[in-house]
Amino acid sequence: MHSDPHGAETRGPGRAAHAAGRGPSVSSSPNTAADLSAARDALVSGSGRTRRLDTQALRDALVDLFDFWLTTEGSELGIRPDSGFALVAVGGLGRREMLPHSDVDLILLHDNIDPGTVSSVADRLWYPLWDAHIRLDHSVRTVPQALQVASGDLPAALGMLEARHIAGDNELSNLLIGGVRRQWRTGIRNRFDELIEMTEARWERSGQVAHRAEPDLKSGRGGLRDVQLLNALSVAQLTDGMPGLGPDAPGGGLAAAHRHLLDVRTELHRVAGRGRDQLQAQDADEIGAALRIGDRFDLARLLTESARTISYSVEVGVRTAGNSLPRKGLSRLRRGPVRRPLDEGVVEHGGEVALARDAQPGKDPGLITRVAAAAARSELPISAATLTRLSDHAPELREPWPRQALDDLIVLLASGPAAVDVVEALDRTGLWGRLLPEWGAVRDLPPRDAVHTWTVDRHLVETAVHASALTTRVSRPDLLLLGALLHDIGKGRGGDHSVVGAEVADQIGTRMGLWPSDLSVLTAMVRHHLLLPHTATRRDMDDPTTVAAVVDALGGDPLLLELLHALAEADSQATGPGVWGDWKASLIRELVRRCRLMMAGEDLPAPAPIDPELAQLAEDGAMHVSLVPRPDGRGHTVTVVAPDEPGVLSDTAGVLALHGLRVQSASIGSHAGSTVNSFAVVPRFGAPPAAGLLRQELLRARSGDLDLLAELEAKDRAARESAPSIRPERAVPGTYSQAPPRLIWLDTTDPGQVVLEVRAEDRIGMLCRLAGVFEDLGADVRWATVTTIGSTVVDSFCVDLSTAGTRESRERLEQALLAVLPAPEPPKPTTAS
Repeated sequence: MHSDPHGAETRGPGRAAHAAGRGPSVSSSPNTAADLSAARDALVSGSGRTRRLDTQALRDALVDLFDFWLTTEGSELGIRPDSGFALVAVGGLGRREMLPHSDVDLILLHDNIDPGTVSSVADRLWYPLWDAHIRLDHSVRTVPQALQVASGDLPAALGMLEARHIAGDNELSNLLIGGVRRQWRTGIRNRFDELIEMTEARWERSGQVAHRAEPDLKSGRGGLRDVQLLNALSVAQLTDGMPGLGPDAPGGGLAAAHRHLLDVRTELHRVAGRGRDQLQAQDADEIGAALRIGDRFDLARLLTESARTISYSVEVGVRTAGNSLPRKGLSRLRRGPVRRPLDEGVVEHGGEVALARDAQPGKDPGLITRVAAAAARSELPISAATLTRLSDHAPELREPWPRQALDDLIVLLASGPAAVDVVEALDRTGLWGRLLPEWGAVRDLPPRDAVHTWTVDRHLVETAVHASALTTRVSRPDLLLLGALLHDIGKGRGGDHSVVGAEVADQIGTRMGLWPSDLSVLTAMVRHHLLLPHTATRRDMDDPTTVAAVVDALGGDPLLLELLHALAEADSQATGPGVWGDWKASLIRELVRRCRLMMAGEDLPAPAPIDPELAQLAEDGAMHVSLVPRPDGRGHTVTVVAPDEPGVLSDTAGVLALHGLRVQSASIGSHAGSTVNSFAVVPRFGAPPAAGLLRQELLRARSGDLDLLAELEAKDRAARESAPSIRPERAVPGTYSQAPPRLIWLDTTDPGQVVLEVRAEDRIGMLCRLAGVFEDLGADVRWATVTTIGSTVVDSFCVDLSTAGTRESRERLEQALLAVLPAPEPPKPTTAS
């Protein structure tokens, strides 16, 4: 028995009989096969009168060589038109991708010819190839037998989809090729799940081409098998096979990525002198030089770029194919996918993020970041059509960026692991580079240190992912996330990457519209991102000059120290296994503690002064609600002046949330017996409601006719129920978060009064819920400042706790506040095996 590469065991000509001299005569063309082998070796090595061919020319020449030999030999054996025989190539020869030491995969088709005659022809065809040491996989079938094998064996079906007629009866070949393709198209609905499971198992075995030191170019994720998978889905008419990646796509798109991998694998065969799929480190420099790419690092960068392009294309192709399949069972009776709003001009449709029907990407510069933020929040992929449309029509963001575009970028970075796929999709389609042109220097850049798991660009994104879990540890989560994204942006440019990176970060931050003070902090973070770990692990912290040098380098800025502490942890965690541990964490923590002692004193938060016009309205004592556009064009300002009674703050915040107004910042105060509250808001969709409607709803809430908490819970519940079934638990913003909430108590000079700073991830109606807790427990909020930074809130409340014991009030208040704040999802219990 001989192993059939097309999915079954077939009875071969019998090596034992041949060795004993009892098989059919094979003396018709042994020299011809030997000449074939010699000609192949000459083409590969470029020896004799044959010049050394480049990889593409070599593959073409090998295909022509084998086609010629098989056609000639087949004709001598009687494999001619109308003979009832056909010779069909699959595998690399079938795809016209013949590599120097690829197997020759052949199917000998016959039209129910006498078994003795078939066996004689097969023996006279196979044995010369074996004797010439040409690796051969073969099978002998009738067309019905081949179709039967393809119907029951998925790898066999995939192989036959690449079949190509070589010699003999062309109609017989067409019956097989056309039959297999029709069978594949009609049966894909029932075979799709098996196809994906087989693909994922292959990925699990072989790993990722882009992030492996010695990648499997054929079977790894992002390898050549994945291109064949896309072609199979295209044959099934589920995808177009070559998804558009936009004019700015790095590396030239899928076709170029495919060609690059083929070139490297071709040269790998030539260097190794045998068929091999895994690129070993010792061969990388030679292959890079032969392909005129450069050294092993240049080769690694090319492979990473190509593999990531293929991986993204496969992700899009598989998702598109799954959505294209007809639904089964009762789902066929349901109406088509609904369009659920996610943000202004952005909807969820069929499990993907898409543009609303009225979206105008050519006139909406902030649409790219808004789509990205919506995708990250909802953990849904961006549809390929949406990415293509944005790539074709979205204009460049003006300088400085609109504030909302920066906020959306912060939301994206704060979304944790969900950000990785979104950034990858934007990057592979050229949109990420449009936002950050400087990214090109680090894109697919391989690390020079073996301790790093990721390429430099992926490391930056991974650092932001880890930083998203630390946003409540710092007072400026936006700067932490931006610093995480840009801390190594200076690599790949020559010189000290920290110094170069600070200059690049200054350019980026200026373009994004950061305030000068924030820009200074960001550039300092990039410049000094290695200061704490290097000092803590390489210097004597008992020496006062060590701590003084750190404090002096940071200009005595406690905010910068706080941010660098969190960045050092995120950077280490994103580098690789074992880089961050208790020992390193304790050293850096102790260094930070000593630096803080040397810096000393931080100012308490303070209320903003009340505008004189609002003070006059407060003295009048009536309820007043106004909504006016902000001078900078970034949303509206809602001002509420009302009698200072319990519940006003929570009711006002609840009304705003119920009507789709996101509170970006707020100032809460009182004057002359009235509360004076101003909110900077941005509508989630469309235009804001009229001020009169807000006033009417606030009056209803104050009278008890409107149960705001119940309405907000119903809104949350409706959003969850309308979420797509693919990820029901995380498809809409819920009560889980990336970072744990943090409550910071600060004593004041006034007896009974404390300042409570709340740091947590945002949720619908957050301010309403917080204010409700204060009011339920009888804690009087004297003033408050509310700030939403990306998806994180940093709210300060001056609370009077004089009505109860301070310690008891703090404990009860903490428990009640933590009950309404989003917290990280608890780990799922593991079951004992």
